[in-house]
Amino acid sequence: METEFIPLLFAGDINVYSVARAFHEAYGVKPKAYGKAGTGVCPDSRIMDYSREPEADQGETLLRLVNDFAGGQRDKKVIVIGCGDNYVRQIIACAPNFADNVIAPYISLAQFDRLTHKEKFYALCQESGIDYPDTFIHRKEYGRSREFPFDGPFIIKPSDGISYWAHPFPGQNKVFKTDRRQDACDIMERIYASGYDDSIVVQNFIPGDDTYMRVLTNYSDRNGQVRLTCHGHVLLEEHTPRGSGNHAVILTERNEPLESQLTALLNQLGYTGFSNFDIKYDQRDGKYKVFELNARQGRSNYYVTGAGANIARYLVDDLIYEKTLPVTAVSNPSLWMIVPKKVAFDFIGPARYREEMRRLIREGKWVNPLLNPADRSLMRKLRVTKNLLGHHYKFRKYYGKKRA
Repeated sequence: METEFIPLLFAGDINVYSVARAFHEAYGVKPKAYGKAGTGVCPDSRIMDYSREPEADQGETLLRLVNDFAGGQRDKKVIVIGCGDNYVRQIIACAPNFADNVIAPYISLAQFDRLTHKEKFYALCQESGIDYPDTFIHRKEYGRSREFPFDGPFIIKPSDGISYWAHPFPGQNKVFKTDRRQDACDIMERIYASGYDDSIVVQNFIPGDDTYMRVLTNYSDRNGQVRLTCHGHVLLEEHTPRGSGNHAVILTERNEPLESQLTALLNQLGYTGFSNFDIKYDQRDGKYKVFELNARQGRSNYYVTGAGANIARYLVDDLIYEKTLPVTAVSNPSLWMIVPKKVAFDFIGPARYREEMRRLIREGKWVNPLLNPADRSLMRKLRVTKNLLGHHYKFRKYYGKKRA
């Protein structure tokens, strides 16, 4: 299908593949993608043109890649989409120097830094009446001198995720959990010793297994109004050190009070583009507490497309055709998973969720974004099979025992 636009994607993971699949299904278009990885789910795909570029997330390299590609597509609009925070930030920073036919569907750099920096985001939540976990902000100069205003277990994570991953160290996890203050201080000292020097977030752990997690994906149009919301009930997460918290199984369902509250926040901010909130239900006080805002579509974005709201159509209708988008709250029950069915059923505890999963699978209302009938490359099929089989090992090693 000939189109007047072409997507240009950055990164090389499931997020990229899911966005590419959405575009391919909606328009038959084959996106161009650049990522640092030479293996995984994107190379050898037949629904995108993926190229490895080890410095794709560096400003000068990204700017060159975008403008070189746009220069070869003068008759089309090029929609540049980042599929990781570091890529999105570089796209925003480079946007003033992009070619005239490039569209970068993002907020300003100042707004990005405010919303994705956890310390600043929690200050915004405090101002706006948005619930978030009990939080202590630790600074390097505090050392071990400050007591935490709550008991453990403690969650430790950086305020600035981009800077954190730019300073690797042995045993570096996405987040850390410990019961003891002494261990929390040891973890923070290791983080600072790596060269990271921004604040660190210490939070009171909210009890409950993965089924207490929620995700909310939104699209705000070019006028700063939310036009799409899709609430997902997370049933299972990954538990590897670097992937802890990544969604593995999601059930779409409505949560009107939560959707309305976060829609109001986004509209008040004049936010544009995709946003993605990570949330957990706190059974102790009956409140939903927001962990973070991702200023992009989330890694699990195909749960939205799989439920009937193709994310590519929102971008194209809004930014290419400049249509007035209807306000949509996704209500179709749908099951999204990136793990084998056996892993899902072995590690999701509550029986009521497993029964709902069985029903949706019987009715054909489920999807794994990696299992794409339109993408039958042999090499990619082998990589996807390896990816799926690897989850059996990872969940046994990192999750613990199977459900009783």
